[in-house]
Amino acid sequence: MKIKLKNMVCDRCKTVLKQELENAGIGIVSVELGELVVLDDISVSKSVIQEIANQNGFEIIDNPTSELVENLKSLLIGAVENLKGFEENTSSFLSHRLKTDYSIISKTFSATTGITVEKYLIRLKIEKAKELLQMETMTFSEIAYALDYSAGSHLAKQFKSVTGISMTEYRKLQKWNRKTLDRIV
Repeated sequence: MKIKLKNMVCDRCKTVLKQELENAGIGIVSVELGELVVLDDISVSKSVIQEIANQNGFEIIDNPTSELVENLKSLLIGAVENLKGFEENTSSFLSHRLKTDYSIISKTFSATTGITVEKYLIRLKIEKAKELLQMETMTFSEIAYALDYSAGSHLAKQFKSVTGISMTEYRKLQKWNRKTLDRIV
């Protein structure tokens, strides 16, 4: 049985859910960001899985619109988190991976979340930049390059626009105000 989940944003999410389900005696085939596959077993109740998921901050997705939005979020979070960038433009990347026309993806995402795909991606990149600034292992230019910006000045402008402070000021802070990636929208 394949189950789509909301709020799965990292490998730790996968590990926690897998451990909790195994502790409940539920046979797992695979756990991926946004998707769980369990053995089709008569004894496995979807309500038990839903209860475990809810206790750990996840939600079961039961409609195509929510599934499309969560798949999009998982793809973008994965790309930003792994600092891979895109070999193609974002719209082509998403259309190809989601097997849906970008205009449908964009309209659905905006109507569901209240922001555009582009603004969501910018917010993800800014949160990742905050993390990299805190680690102090990369220069501003290296961070910009890792996040797929063509120039450090472009990241710097977006960072200040979103956070209200410069990257230099943020790095000097000792009280960082980061958001978890599943709480950006």
